Order: sequence, then C-alpha cells, then structure tokens
Amino acid sequence: MAEALKPSPDPSRARLALDDSKALALLAAEACDDRKAGDIVLIRVEEISSIADWFVIASGFSDVQVRAIARSVEDKLEEHCGRLPLRKEGQKEGRWILLDYGEVIVHALTPDERSYYDLESFWGHGETESFVGSMDAPPA
Repeated sequence: MAEALKPSPDPSRARLALDDSKALALLAAEACDDRKAGDIVLIRVEEISSIADWFVIASGFSDVQVRAIARSVEDKLEEHCGRLPLRKEGQKEGRWILLDYGEVIVHALTPDERSYYDLESFWGHGETESFVGSMDAPPA
C-alpha cells in the first residue's frame, strides 16, 4: 500500500509495481549479460531510498565494453518495453555509465571504478540478488 503513495520518477507515466520494476531490472541484467558483463548484481533499494526500486550493477572490463553494455541495456529496454532512460551519465568517459529508468538505475562500471566507489557496500543494506548469466553458468 505504501508503494502506491510514492510518486513516479517520471511524471509522464504511472509508477511500475515492484514486481514489474523487478522484471525491468532482470531484463536490464540480461542485456548486460548479452555483452558479457561480469559480476551482475541487483539490489532492491525501494525500502531504503526514494530514488529507485532496483539498482543493476555490472562490470565491463574496458571502456569500450562498458559502453557496449550500456547500449545493450538501452536497446533491449526500448525494444521490449518501449522505455528510454530518463537520464544518462558517463557515456563519453566509459568508465562508469549510469542509465536512470526511474524505478531501475543501471550502473555499468570498469572494475577499478566499481572497486573504488563500492556501490554494493554503500547500498548493502538493500536486498541483494546475484544474476547468474552466461559467464557464470557452469558448462553443460
């Protein structure tokens, strides 16, 4: 019930239900995995912050790969959900790209940036879920 009281991050559309925002986060994680991102983590932050419901955090091992991960997320969420990011940051540098979809914020970072800013520790009091992607899956 409290969720309905939260305003939408994008006033032009209704706020997603938590299950729908999780589905959006999982789709973003899949897009990260499509570009071989490492250590993909989802953190549920909706109970501890008003800025989003979920963070998706993924590592790219070069600035080129970080940009490719971000493009993959943008393409997949637009194709499957008709969603474009409300804001984008860091694309020029390619070391930490942030894509803000309102209920979901995607962080694609190089390992050095990820280690330095340590978002998982900062937001660690949120519920954390690891995403098992193609890089993590055991061989068949």
